[in-house]
Amino acid sequence: QVQVVESGGGLVQPGGSLRLSCVASGRTFSSYYMSWFRQAPGKEREFVAGINWGGTVYADSVKGRFTISRDNAKNTVYLQMNSLKPEDTAVYYCNAQVAPRNDYWGQGTQVTVSS
Repeated sequence: QVQVVESGGGLVQPGGSLRLSCVASGRTFSSYYMSWFRQAPGKEREFVAGINWGGTVYADSVKGRFTISRDNAKNTVYLQMNSLKPEDTAVYYCNAQVAPRNDYWGQGTQVTVSS
């Protein structure tokens, strides 16, 4: 069982920045595919960004504004969010994909972009 814990959410004004962190347990963290999803009220959960040894991938809606990175020594993945917009308001979830076919989710962290 892999434990996933997000942190770093909060209230920020439009144009501001936040950095989310996600810690996942396990000795083979470097092999996990890590990603961020978000879910706004009344909407389905959507993919935001993902990272593994092969590189990164982003949703079109966040390209150029968000950056995903990881520190394997700390079992941590980050989501740096810049130029935030009100439409970025959502609960952000961290996901760990662990071979062969296991999926683990965190409890989510609220991000609110509002003046």
